[in-house]
Amino acid sequence: MGLPGRALRVGSGLLLTGALLAGCDSSPAGPGPAPADAPSSPAARQFKPGAAGAGDPYFPSYGNGGYDVGRYTVKVRYDPAEDRLTGTTTVHAAATADLSAFNLDLAGLTVRSVTVDGAPAKHTRKDDELVVTPAHGLIAGNGFVTEIAYEGEPEPLENEVLGEGGFLHTQDGAIALGQPESASTWFPVNDHPSDKATYDFEVTVPDGLTAVSNGVPAGKATRAGWTTWKWSERAPMASYLSFVVIGKLRVTTGEHKGRPVYSAVESDIPEGAADASIAKTVEVADYLESVFGPYPFEAYGGVVVSDQRIRYALETQSRPVYSVGFFRQGTNTDVVAHELAHQWYGDSVSLTRWQDIWLNEGLATYAEWLWAEHSEGRRAEATFATRFTGSPAQLWRTPPGKPGVENLFSASVYQRGGMTVHALRVAVGDKAFFEILKTWAAEKRNGNGSTAEFIALAERVSGKKLKPLFDAWLYGTTRPENPKPL
Repeated sequence: MGLPGRALRVGSGLLLTGALLAGCDSSPAGPGPAPADAPSSPAARQFKPGAAGAGDPYFPSYGNGGYDVGRYTVKVRYDPAEDRLTGTTTVHAAATADLSAFNLDLAGLTVRSVTVDGAPAKHTRKDDELVVTPAHGLIAGNGFVTEIAYEGEPEPLENEVLGEGGFLHTQDGAIALGQPESASTWFPVNDHPSDKATYDFEVTVPDGLTAVSNGVPAGKATRAGWTTWKWSERAPMASYLSFVVIGKLRVTTGEHKGRPVYSAVESDIPEGAADASIAKTVEVADYLESVFGPYPFEAYGGVVVSDQRIRYALETQSRPVYSVGFFRQGTNTDVVAHELAHQWYGDSVSLTRWQDIWLNEGLATYAEWLWAEHSEGRRAEATFATRFTGSPAQLWRTPPGKPGVENLFSASVYQRGGMTVHALRVAVGDKAFFEILKTWAAEKRNGNGSTAEFIALAERVSGKKLKPLFDAWLYGTTRPENPKPL
C-alpha cells in the first residue's frame, strides 16, 4: 500500500511473451501445431481444471492458475441511488495448460451469462470464485476470449487483518480501491499481481457525476441522462492497482512531456492543501525520474477522497488515490513522492509474491527521504539515523522480508524497509547504488520481481557479496550494526 495514515504521523507475474500477448489480443483461430511431445489431437489431450489460486503462500486463494490474461475490457454502469452495478467484462487470455475449466475471482455479484470464444459456457459459483467450463477444452498456448455479464449490489471486502476494501458506496457515488485485493468486487479478474494485463474501462454514471480510473482519458459520451467515461491503461497492470472513483469531483487537466495530466479532488474538500499537493505531481515525478530512470506510464495525476473509510494512500497505477487526511495539516508532498515512487517500484515492477512487499514499500519510503533531501535539504543519512536510533523494539522483531500476513503493512515493512535500502547505499556507494535502482526499474519494467532477483542484480551491478547485509536487514529479528562500506 502507499502510506497508511499512521505512517504519516510517524514521520511523515509473469510478463507475457510477445506471442502470448498477440494471441490474447486477437480472436483465436483453430489450434496451432502441437508440440512434438504433445498429443496430436485435442481428443488425445488430458484437459484439467485450472487451479483456484495463484499459489501465493500468504494468500493461497488469490488469483487462479492455467492461463495468463493479456487484456481486460471492463464496461460497467453504476446507479448510486440504488447502489446497483451492471457490467460486462471481456477477458483476453492465453491458456498455459490444457484446460477443461478455469476460475475467475468475483465477489458477491450475480453472473447472468458467460461465453468463451463466442459460445455459451457453463458457470458455477464457489464462494468468491467463478468457475467457467467452456464447451470445448482450451489448448495450452492458444488464446481465448471470455465475456461475462453480471449485476448486483457491490459489496466491500472484509479482511480480519487488513481491514475494509473493495467497492464502497459513498454519499454521491462510489470508490473501488484497496490492497491486496479490490478488483474482484466490481469485475471478474485473475486477482494476483503475478498476472498483469492491460485494461480498458468504460464507466457509465448519472449525468453530473465524474468517473475517474487508470491511465489515459479516452473521452466521454452522454446519452439519456447518463455519461460514459472511458479510460485506457496500456501498460501491464496488477489487478489491485485498478480503481474507480465516482462522484462530484473538482477536476484539473493538463499535459506534461506529451502525456496527459488528470487529477481530481472530491468537491466537498475545501480548495487548498490537497489541490496544492496534487499540483506538485509532475514536479515530484520529474525529480524521481532523475534517480530512478524514465517515468514508466503514459499519464500522470492523483485523486483525493474524503470518505472516512479510506485512511491511506494507494499507488493506483498512473493516478494515485489519497485520503484527505494526509493534507489536514497543510501541503504534503512527501506522500506524493511515496506514491509516485511506487509507479516505478510496485506498479511497473510488481511483486511476484506478497511476502516481498518490502520491495515496494522500502523503496517508496526511501524515495520520500530522497525527495526531502532534494526539496528541503534534509539529508537522507540524517533521516536514516533518526529512524535507526529512535525506532521501537517491535520494529526489529518483525523482519520486513518475511513479515507475515498480519504485519504486511506494518511499520517494519516501511521504515525498516527504507533503512535496508539506505544500508545498501552505504555498502556499495552512490554510483553503484543509483545504477542498481535504475537497472532494476529498466530490466523489470512492466514485469514482476522478487527479493532474490533484486539481491542478485545488486551483487551483479556492485560486484560485492551482499547476502549477509540483506539477511541482517530483511530477515533478522534484532537491530543490525550500523551500515558500513564494503
